Order: sequence, then C-alpha cells, then structure tokens
Amino acid sequence: MITYIDEALERWADERGANDPALGLGGNVIASLIASRGVLIRGSRGSRVLLDRSAEIEWIVDKHLAPEQRQVVIEQYCGRSTSPPQKWAACGCSRAQYYRRLGQAHKAIQLQLLKRAA
Repeated sequence: MITYIDEALERWADERGANDPALGLGGNVIASLIASRGVLIRGSRGSRVLLDRSAEIEWIVDKHLAPEQRQVVIEQYCGRSTSPPQKWAACGCSRAQYYRRLGQAHKAIQLQLLKRAA
C-alpha cells in the first residue's frame, strides 16, 4: 500500500462519515459549503490531506476506479466490518485478491492525483 494514499483515504472516509447523513451530504464539499453558508471548515484532525483533497478522492473513487476496486476501497475505509475476514467475505474474494485489488486501487488513485496536479 502507498502510505500517502492510505492517509488520504482514511481522511476521505472520516470526512465522508463526519457529515450528517440525515442531510444527505455524504462528504461532498459543495454540500458542506452550502450547509455552512459558505464557510469552509477544515477538518479538526491534523493531517497533510486537506478537505479539498478529500473531494478529489471522492471523485476519483466514484468515477475512475473499477467496480471491484471501488468495493474494496469502500469496505476497507468506510465499511462496518471489523475484522479482515469479514471484509474479504463482504467483497466476495480471498485475502490475496482483496489486498491485490486494494493495492491496484492505491496505484490508480495516485495516478489520477498526479494527472490532476499536472
């Protein structure tokens, strides 16, 4: 796994879960700005990954990952399963396949972030 991408995905999952689900914000920066009347509130945890990076990660996960990779990323970072075997079972794959897909997703996210930065 790529450490920076792992940190970015953890931050993304935190931001995604931090918004009020009753409002249907789901980690969307624009929706957060609307709800806060234009005041951008940065995350409270100290991290190199800013809120706008979380929005990029959301877009990449939704639009640029293969369905199998997306499923593994969501299960790993946002899923309710607590143990690794539960995560593998939720994705319907073996341990090796789960981590292979997660590694591929990390590389795909890194590539998209590099493309967007260029």
